[in-house]
Amino acid sequence: MSLKITTLIENEPDQNNFLINEHGLSLYIEINNIKILFDTGQSGNFIKNAKKLKVDLNNLDYVILSHGHYDHSGGFMKLVENINNSFKLIVGDGFLNKKYKLLEENKYRFNGNTFDEKFIKQNNIPTKYINEDTYNISEDVIVFSNFERSTDFEVLNKKFYIKKDTKYIIDEFLDEIVLAIKVKEGLVVILGCSHVGVVNILKTIMKRTGMPIYCVVGGSHLIEADDFRLKNTIKFLKENNISILRLSHCTGEKGIRELQCEFGEKFVYNNTGNIIEIS
Repeated sequence: MSLKITTLIENEPDQNNFLINEHGLSLYIEINNIKILFDTGQSGNFIKNAKKLKVDLNNLDYVILSHGHYDHSGGFMKLVENINNSFKLIVGDGFLNKKYKLLEENKYRFNGNTFDEKFIKQNNIPTKYINEDTYNISEDVIVFSNFERSTDFEVLNKKFYIKKDTKYIIDEFLDEIVLAIKVKEGLVVILGCSHVGVVNILKTIMKRTGMPIYCVVGGSHLIEADDFRLKNTIKFLKENNISILRLSHCTGEKGIRELQCEFGEKFVYNNTGNIIEIS
C-alpha cells in the first residue's frame, strides 16, 4: 500500500505563501493506482493550487464530497469545467438538500451546494448516492455513512438547517460520509467536517471494521467544542493510541492548542500544501 495525501486548499496558508488558502477543504489522495479528490473547497481555487503543486486532476477516478456545505463542494462546478476525464462522484444520500445556517432569529443564510442534480445529469457524471453503512471503492478503500451517535458530549449544532418546502428543520447531517484507507498499521481516516462528532465517527468505523485507527486527517469540528467535549475527545484519541493526527479546517484555535499540547509531534496542523505519505 502506497498512500499520499496532498492538501490542495485549507483555511491556513502554506509556509511560503505560494498557494491560495480559503475557508474550506480539498484533499488529493493517491492510493496505489487509485486517484481520489476529497472535497473541492468553496471557490475552485484548489485547481490553481493543484497546478502549482503539479497535481494532475485529469486522472481522477473518484470525487468524494463529504457533505453538502459550500466550503466542501463549492469548487465542484469549476472542477467539471476545467478537467477532461470522467470520474465517479460519490456523495451521501441527502447531499443535495437545501442547507442553511441560522444567523439570528428567523434569519437564515444559504449554506449549501452551488449545483444541483440537473447539473450532474447535464454533465453525464456517474453518481453514487451512499445510503448503506459501508461502500467499498476497493478492498482497502471504504466510504462510511450512517454513523452511530453514542457519545453524550457530541451534540448537533442547532445553527444548521435543511429547508423543506417553506419549513426549516435541524440538519442531522445524514448525508455526511467519511473515507477510510487500510494500511498495515490500521486505518487512515479522512474527515470532511465531522458534524456528527469526530468520536462518533471513529467509534463507528472501528466497530464496523474491527481495526484500529492509525491516522486521522481533515476537519474535526472542535471549533464549537466546550471544555467537556474537548477533554473527552482528547481522552478517546489517547486511549486508542492514534499515532498521526493531521486535523485542520474546522478544528478551531483552542482545539489546535490543546491537541498540540497533548500530542506533541503526533499532531501537525494540516494546512494548505501539506503532504502526508504512508507506505
